[in-house]
Amino acid sequence: MKNKSKSLLRKNLFSFITIVLSMGVLSYFLVKDDGLKNLWEAVLNLQVGWFICIFAGTVTGWLLEGYVLHLFCHHLYHKWTFGRSFYIGMVGLLYSNLTPFSMGEPVEIYNMTRLGMDVGAASSIIAIKSLVHHGVTFFYSLLLILLKLKFFQTTISSYSFVTIFGLISNCIFIAAVLLVIVNQNLTEKILKIIVRVMNWMKLQKLSDKFYHKVHDQLQIFHVSSNVMGNSFPLYCFATCITLGQITISGLVSYFVYRSFNLKGQSVLTMIAGDAFTTMVASFIPLPGSSGGMEGGFVLFFHDFFGDKIIPAVTLWRTVTYYLEIPIGALISYIGGKIYTPENTDLS
Repeated sequence: MKNKSKSLLRKNLFSFITIVLSMGVLSYFLVKDDGLKNLWEAVLNLQVGWFICIFAGTVTGWLLEGYVLHLFCHHLYHKWTFGRSFYIGMVGLLYSNLTPFSMGEPVEIYNMTRLGMDVGAASSIIAIKSLVHHGVTFFYSLLLILLKLKFFQTTISSYSFVTIFGLISNCIFIAAVLLVIVNQNLTEKILKIIVRVMNWMKLQKLSDKFYHKVHDQLQIFHVSSNVMGNSFPLYCFATCITLGQITISGLVSYFVYRSFNLKGQSVLTMIAGDAFTTMVASFIPLPGSSGGMEGGFVLFFHDFFGDKIIPAVTLWRTVTYYLEIPIGALISYIGGKIYTPENTDLS
């Protein structure tokens, strides 16, 4: 039993350290400048109705995450159920919160193949879903920039730099995914370059196995991508749902704002701030984008919340990050028991 515990600790040591550091940062702010006192006063005066809306918005976001995934899964596998998609989506959120570089997507692919999907099809689904999400985030944020440019420029000193960084990061990611999906010849050339490097390192046997395995999966991936690419209505619907998902995520920030009995800022302004925070912090290579999310929230919303900013970021981060870990772990455990290869038939 002790050996199992030590093994679990070693495998998740980085995740544990990051979570502890993230909580440590919040704790530091809470004990600094009467943060704990402000938190206690804010909790006592929380508006119950808006507080319920915070959790309702969070759960709705989880459901939409699973539903967007389900649209693509069901398109290729008509027997695939929403329950499986929701389970896979929550597993992805869990591991994105626990691993550096948001490794939730590879875990999603693994679980999808465990339930009978081809690796290429699963990879294609996750790549296209990720492309849709980042694409919607990029253009949505760009639109919000145009609508709220003067407002944020006058209230946030480093707004221009942060916005440019977020937009460029998303552009690079979108271009990379599109490259893999569209340009089969270029991905083949990149694969051969990797093989040459492996051969140069005297790893011929390993490079042969690597080439054939990856080449075969890329073939399946491109075939699956072509099948997905022929369904324009699917992309439109997925884009609309993703747009709704991002909007609801922004509304959670607004619900936090109203739960502290604060007024004066428009819903659109709060959604814009949340979209920018998520866009910029999404490329921070730490579990759950720790540090970046908290810093982004304080950067964009400090003037809105005033002396309640620390209670606000604590509540917001608890609901959107810390709560996802135990809930995701519970759903991952239950889903792993219910959805097994033995009771999955996709034929």
